[in-house]
Amino acid sequence: MSSFGNPVGGKPPGGPVPPRGYYAPYPHPPRRRLGLWFIIFVLFGLLVLSTLSNMGYYLDSVASSGGPTTRRSGMEETVIEDHGATDKILVADITGIISSLAVEQSGANMVQWIDEQLEQAARDFQIKAVILKVDTPGGEVLASDQIYERIKAFQEESGKPVIASMAGLAASGGYYVSAPCRWIVAHPLTITGSIGVIMHSYNYRELMNKVGVQPTVFKSGRYKDMLSGERFPDEISASEKRMVQDMVNTTFTRFKEVILEGRNWAQDQDGETGKALSDDWQDYADGRILSGSQAFDLGFVDELGDFEDAVARAKSLAGIQEANLIAYEKPFSLSSFFRLVGQAESSSKIEIDLGFDVPRLEAGRLYLLSPSYIQ
Repeated sequence: MSSFGNPVGGKPPGGPVPPRGYYAPYPHPPRRRLGLWFIIFVLFGLLVLSTLSNMGYYLDSVASSGGPTTRRSGMEETVIEDHGATDKILVADITGIISSLAVEQSGANMVQWIDEQLEQAARDFQIKAVILKVDTPGGEVLASDQIYERIKAFQEESGKPVIASMAGLAASGGYYVSAPCRWIVAHPLTITGSIGVIMHSYNYRELMNKVGVQPTVFKSGRYKDMLSGERFPDEISASEKRMVQDMVNTTFTRFKEVILEGRNWAQDQDGETGKALSDDWQDYADGRILSGSQAFDLGFVDELGDFEDAVARAKSLAGIQEANLIAYEKPFSLSSFFRLVGQAESSSKIEIDLGFDVPRLEAGRLYLLSPSYIQ
């Protein structure tokens, strides 16, 4: 008798006689598709979690309509520092290039995200002040101005102060969004200033000629291809240059108005406690960068210090002794998970490491951006 299969030379019941020495193996059991079932189980679990999470947000909003809650408007409140207090101070970050185009993982761009946080802070009576942590070289003119308007409206309508806490970099658009704040705190070594506007583009016509590429353009008007990099530099008329420069100058005038309005409003609120603009401040609004100490001397900031000093100032302006520091975050959702997966699968870019980060500037857009970040 063989140790496996049928006996050598044996006749299986009901079948033909196999050749001598033949071994009839036992059939293997069917393979289980464990990988497929595991994926199905994970996706089902995520679906259940997302459903329960959304139900929790709904029940919270129904149970506490009009009152404070840690989950509202699709945002989740997290405690940064718990001091056992009833009052709260919201900490909102403005980090990286200020843009209305770059969509965050939350699905909202920077302007929308700041707007959502301020709206929630205005409704929550336990939030007494907002600290705006600024660490940015600037960005788009329109996005910076929209954030400026939202901060200004928030303070006027809610009566709650916004304190700007400048980190390592708060230049150009970074100072633009800080200007409307009730109080501005900068570290002595903070890089700020860079008050100015820039429109940046490339002319690549000579490169096109070298590779044998000739553009064919059909346009409805003489200025329809303004700022096109396909034209020779001597084809750009003086009137075109004047129109572009006029746009830059108009935006620059707006920048200075924002500074003057914001600093004068803060001075009216704080009196001699705050720092007034120096008489010659416009002489330094020529694009140059300033240290925090220089900005303090010129009246662009109210106080030299760090984040802890900004927290102390927020409590002082809000008239409270103690407060918990909180932040808003976007909670996990199944839609955001699939969006991130889709972005990962569709990404087929080739990136070259140049040793520095180059901001993605678009031709024809006005920017409030520190010149050291223009490559």
